[in-house]
Amino acid sequence: MTKADYVIIGAGIVGLATARELKHRLPSANILIIEKESSPGRHQTGRNSGVIHAGVYYKPGSLKARLCRAGVDRTINFCEKENIAYEQCGKLIVATDDTEVSRLDELEKRASQNNLTLSRLTSSQLRDAEPNIAGVSALHVRETSIVDYGAICEKVSANLLEDDVSILFEEETTAISERADEIVIETSKSEISASKLIACAGLQADRIARMSGLEDDFRIIPFRGEYFRLPAKFDQVSDHLIYPVPDPAYPFLGVHLTKMIGGYTTVGPNAVLSFGRENYDRNRPVGRDTIDLFGFPGLWRFLAKNMHAGVHELKGSAFRKLYLERCRRYCPELRVEDLQPYPTGIRAQAVWRSGEFIDDFLIKQTDRTLHVCNAPSPAATSAFPIAEEIVNRMLQ
Repeated sequence: MTKADYVIIGAGIVGLATARELKHRLPSANILIIEKESSPGRHQTGRNSGVIHAGVYYKPGSLKARLCRAGVDRTINFCEKENIAYEQCGKLIVATDDTEVSRLDELEKRASQNNLTLSRLTSSQLRDAEPNIAGVSALHVRETSIVDYGAICEKVSANLLEDDVSILFEEETTAISERADEIVIETSKSEISASKLIACAGLQADRIARMSGLEDDFRIIPFRGEYFRLPAKFDQVSDHLIYPVPDPAYPFLGVHLTKMIGGYTTVGPNAVLSFGRENYDRNRPVGRDTIDLFGFPGLWRFLAKNMHAGVHELKGSAFRKLYLERCRRYCPELRVEDLQPYPTGIRAQAVWRSGEFIDDFLIKQTDRTLHVCNAPSPAATSAFPIAEEIVNRMLQ
């Protein structure tokens, strides 16, 4: 049996950052990471918009707001230290009608409470700043940046290996047994004994939590985010990231126009219920995932409350013209033929049995385990501060 002081499940950016923080605090500790994939950052970390979020949207005082705000500087500092490319291009949140202007007013108040550098643009100022973008008002957020989180993952994992942190790839956790003096983790290949376990399992977070005997009061509901890449003629379509004004009833930010660190531009994502947690190629039912999904009372309560929004997202997924119209509201020159294939992402969104979204990061513990149960966007931005929070709680 393999022995370790600390075992971390998950080699996404949060799991890797946690191992890094733990090794910094306890240099002599024997730390082991278990990852079911063949390399780090294969799921949410490597399949997102690549945005370093400034913290515009989050409730002031929430864990999300606090850790995101701290994460901006920490992420940029890491990139500068490790020579990883990033760009602080800023974000424009664009209102296209009076209803959105009202929402933008409220968003501006919230962003101000989160101590962001803001400026409000009129329609003419927006046109001067971004000639290809249409809107009646916009909020400029200077701190927003872009990066390749996959590159950050690769660098953190390389540094960990240099510091004698072990990573076991292609080992899926199958059982967890918490005992008085140890915790035993069974994987698809081995058995590991440890003093403490930290689970940063993303799309599998609820299943790993249940293995530890935690209350089954939430479920990971996977939402499929479909992106498209724009042709090279749109590489310079905007100097900023262009976001719509989000509906405050949902944790999704809407279909946005995103400069990517590779020099190209994408649009997306939408938010469609996924019938599989790792169904990236197409949205087909996966037996266990579908049973977990539709057997959870919270899903039906969520659908009952949000039927209109769900149908709206499904229509946009089924018909590119409808998807395109969401982009054309702020970028009218886009055409259907401009929507070129790009990898899909799946967001792990935790939902209570009541059918309510879990809006903040959620961390649960037993005597020997800590589980990151909900860590959607801005988890990548917040990874280093989240790691500090996790280690603080684990070492209490």
